[in-house]
Amino acid sequence: MSNSLVIMLHGVGSNGNDLAPLGGVWRPVLPDTRFAAPDAPFPFEHGAGRQWFSISGVTEGNRPERVRLARTAFDATLSRLMADHQLADRPERVVLVGFSQGSIMALDAVASGRWPVAGVVAFSGRLSSPMPLTPCVHVPVLLIHGAEDPVIDPRETERAETALKALGMEANAFILSGLGHTLSSDGVARAERFIASVLAAGS
Repeated sequence: MSNSLVIMLHGVGSNGNDLAPLGGVWRPVLPDTRFAAPDAPFPFEHGAGRQWFSISGVTEGNRPERVRLARTAFDATLSRLMADHQLADRPERVVLVGFSQGSIMALDAVASGRWPVAGVVAFSGRLSSPMPLTPCVHVPVLLIHGAEDPVIDPRETERAETALKALGMEANAFILSGLGHTLSSDGVARAERFIASVLAAGS
């Protein structure tokens, strides 16, 4: 599993430092894997932190277009990180791990077919990609969501699982009881096993 990279994508109003500690949690199992937690490219309009796209006035109807418009800056962020880690032409050695809005962007990266990475972990997210979808069907996806999430309904993760499977992708959703819009030790451990598995399969 050497020469691999996990890119962690934070939620709206946050920054890369919030997810960076996951690298320390996963490093004992992934000692040869590097970890990156970039800041999203745009400032959050309603406080501190960053965002991948604006949530001001966002609706179910206009969210896909915002995701589409966010792709250029998102792709530039991934391209820069992969080049920095000598993986510019090896997306199959990269795993995307998103939380909330970061999950929206990670899922879009593979649902649109732009990033044929080793795998995607989407915590507390939703599939909001504009149609039509032309997915990287070989990319496995792990979806994890708190059953008590007050920010993004956990049914969004169930819908994403159904939609991705209908596209021919391998997608598995886990709804964790008693959990809100956050990470848990159970979810982080599930993600660790998944990341180790997909990187081992591609080595």
